[in-house]
Amino acid sequence: MPSIITPMLRVGLTGGIAAGKTTASERFAALGAVIIDYDELAKAAVAPGSQGLELVVSHFQPRVSQPLLGQAGELDRAALAALIFDDPRARGELEAIIHPIVFQMAAEMEAAAAASDPDVIVIHDIPLLVEADLGNEFEVIISVIAPKELRLQRLIAARGLTKNEAEARIAASAPDFQRAEIADLILNGSGTVELLQAEVDETWELLNLIALRGSTAHADITTAP
Repeated sequence: MPSIITPMLRVGLTGGIAAGKTTASERFAALGAVIIDYDELAKAAVAPGSQGLELVVSHFQPRVSQPLLGQAGELDRAALAALIFDDPRARGELEAIIHPIVFQMAAEMEAAAAASDPDVIVIHDIPLLVEADLGNEFEVIISVIAPKELRLQRLIAARGLTKNEAEARIAASAPDFQRAEIADLILNGSGTVELLQAEVDETWELLNLIALRGSTAHADITTAP
């Protein structure tokens, strides 16, 4: 992943599905962080007319019977997801196409943020930070953690998934203990939105202190258990 050397503080934010990462990211943005959302970048990487879309379709279309392109030239995400969800090899092939494009876009956004404000705090919102082995790319890693059972309940209630579907979604990503292992800071996503926002507020103050004193070793800032 391309790195930019500037006085800014580079933070990686991750969390499992339905753990509360989006709530945390939105709160950090409201407090003044520049958020680079890798889910949004992944969508932009395969936007209609993009090189990424062309590469994905040319690579995977021979494997499926239905067209991967919709009438408006958009990617049929459901068809692609059905192909790769239970096939780690196919998923790796997709990531090999998409990730370099996403990383390049992220580097460009980061450079633009630093050019605008050299002291900016840039938070890279990366659901698959652990899976993509990006733990050493940032000065601070923040993981949002919530119990699996609570995440299942949220997925079923908020997204209308069956229990089996929700369990499959959770099982498809890294377990929370791996997110905790790489974290310098852990946010508790098991409570209310207000409690998580308050925890983010405290973390934001800490990030500003870290930014003020410059680059620091992980061991100096770790508050994760």
